[in-house]
Amino acid sequence: MNRREFLKKSLALAAGASALLLPRSAVRALGAAVSGPADLAAVRGGEPGEMFDRGIAAMGGMKRFVSKGQTVVVKPNMAWDVRPELGANTNPALVERIVRRCFEAGASKVYVFDHTCDLWKKSYVTSGIEEAARRAGATVVPADQARYYRKTPIAGARVLTETLVHELVLQSDVFINVPVLKNHGGAGLTIAMKNLMGIVWNRGELHSRGLHQCIADLSLLRKPDLNVVDAYRVMTRSGPRGTSERDVTIRKAQVLSTDIVAADTAAAKIFGTEPGSVEYIRQGAALKAGTMDLDRLKVERIAL
Repeated sequence: MNRREFLKKSLALAAGASALLLPRSAVRALGAAVSGPADLAAVRGGEPGEMFDRGIAAMGGMKRFVSKGQTVVVKPNMAWDVRPELGANTNPALVERIVRRCFEAGASKVYVFDHTCDLWKKSYVTSGIEEAARRAGATVVPADQARYYRKTPIAGARVLTETLVHELVLQSDVFINVPVLKNHGGAGLTIAMKNLMGIVWNRGELHSRGLHQCIADLSLLRKPDLNVVDAYRVMTRSGPRGTSERDVTIRKAQVLSTDIVAADTAAAKIFGTEPGSVEYIRQGAALKAGTMDLDRLKVERIAL
């Protein structure tokens, strides 16, 4: 990507983020504000923890998702051995806040893990997520050995009809998916659906059998109870690992939804990409893993 293309993409991303605050008469991208618990909350203008608190309040509060005594998996993207400023991994401050709110809602145990691309011990530390999660009381566990995974069928899948899935995702009461929004050289974008690649053992299988369809299939496995998309630092090029802070735009945005396809649809718009151009989002909707039609949902837009 040359400088002209980069500037064009940055302007598109800024326009997408601004759409979060426009009235329905001006833009229909994210539906209209509603009373009562939202299906999707789009928040901008604050720090990660602050935005989560406002967003989860709009979604009905943390106790809507976590009850006393339940076990919780919080699954961030911490696949890369790079510092937070590069935007390759989920913001550690967001992970810490989510873990704290889970315990406040009554969780008995909160697990945090990712099947990383770089060496897991280095990725966990350099991302800042391990320290942040432990500080909040989470149990941070590895995902680097096949013995942690169980062969699991995927009902309704077209290609990836079964795969090895981390046992904690299958065993825990609550599954919270916390991706980072960023560019990806193969998939176009990494958001909530693609973040599920970090719960399976054989990531290469998805690439070899058709990445987009397999991502869509995987979204049927165990739908997250809550998706929280981190769009604080947005890597607009050179993804998924990133190379420089010059690739990153500070967007200070966040999307929360119970619908994984809707979360990706809204986040794609923030990025400045037409959601229908991202094949796995389109295929996920076709599989009825969620909806791309945000006008069907109760949407709350919040500016801090």
